[in-house]
Amino acid sequence: MTPLFSLGLASAPVQAQQYATTTVVTAPRIRGFEVDEVRRLVPGAELAFKLYGTAGGRASLNIAGATRNLALNEVEPGQYEGTYVIGTRDRISGSSAVTANLRVGNLVTSGVLAESLQREPGMRRGDRDRDRDRGAAAGAPHIDRFDVRGDDALTPGNELNFMVYGTPGAKVDMAIDGTRGVFFLPEGKPGEYAGEYVIRRGDHIASDSVVTANMRMGNRVATMKLNKPLRVAAAPSANPRVVRYCTSCATVEAINVVQVDGEGNYLGTIGGGVVGALAGSQVGKGNGKTAAEIAGALGGAYIGRNIERNQRRTQHFEVVIRYTNGGTQTMTYENDPGLHVGEKVKVNNGVLERDVS
Repeated sequence: MTPLFSLGLASAPVQAQQYATTTVVTAPRIRGFEVDEVRRLVPGAELAFKLYGTAGGRASLNIAGATRNLALNEVEPGQYEGTYVIGTRDRISGSSAVTANLRVGNLVTSGVLAESLQREPGMRRGDRDRDRDRGAAAGAPHIDRFDVRGDDALTPGNELNFMVYGTPGAKVDMAIDGTRGVFFLPEGKPGEYAGEYVIRRGDHIASDSVVTANMRMGNRVATMKLNKPLRVAAAPSANPRVVRYCTSCATVEAINVVQVDGEGNYLGTIGGGVVGALAGSQVGKGNGKTAAEIAGALGGAYIGRNIERNQRRTQHFEVVIRYTNGGTQTMTYENDPGLHVGEKVKVNNGVLERDVS
């Protein structure tokens, strides 16, 4: 004997389908990486790390010579922190390589710490690369030019834009005397690396601060120091600027397309049940007829609910922006906003606009 529920479904001409939610995610990015050096790398010593990059990810560190990995916590949007306590079984030295991994969804990016874990007496930040390999050996990377577009006011919130030109396919980082940590310059075109540094409140940057760029390929490193000032002479103006820091300025960091299934309501369920019951009433006699009506109603209600859910399926756009102070915000649109990742924007009374200034 054929099961009643199967009989009811067989009488329906529509098959239920499942739709998965689709999200488009851009690759994560690591902007900076730093550590508070310690005087002695002994059991019980604490190594405090900070990582700056794409918000909403999962960050972890691997230290050469350590017996375990370190997971970092996101304390502010895009800022990850964590402390590694050296154990008795660890074999960590001042030159131990430290690799950071930042995962957002199924995408992962990595960065290597370019400073020592141990503080050396008399050594200043910015002088750590003095004795490094400068890439003189054959096949080593080379830096052709190191440049900066400076600013006339080295105050918090202002940007310094750096450019490095040299060997394609390398990893480039830089350090600024008066700041903490190292910062990475992504490769935009083959052999051209560029990135901006937003001055933080705790920085002590002067026009003549030493800036060092490192280009890495495998175990080889080429180093060059910037040979121009960070501050540019401001041209005389009849209307001098009073405020440079823009609290509403931001950059588009990601655009996600989200597809959402609609949920059927009672109207769709009841309507489908009525159709299923009518179809079931045409099958069988007596008690069999009643059972077929019940099975048809159940199957029709299920199918009616799924038909309505499919008809109500929608999609929207989520635009993730990053402000100049490092914070992020997600704005939702029913239609394509026509923006692209990396575009400069402003938030004006809650409305996102292109920054044409």
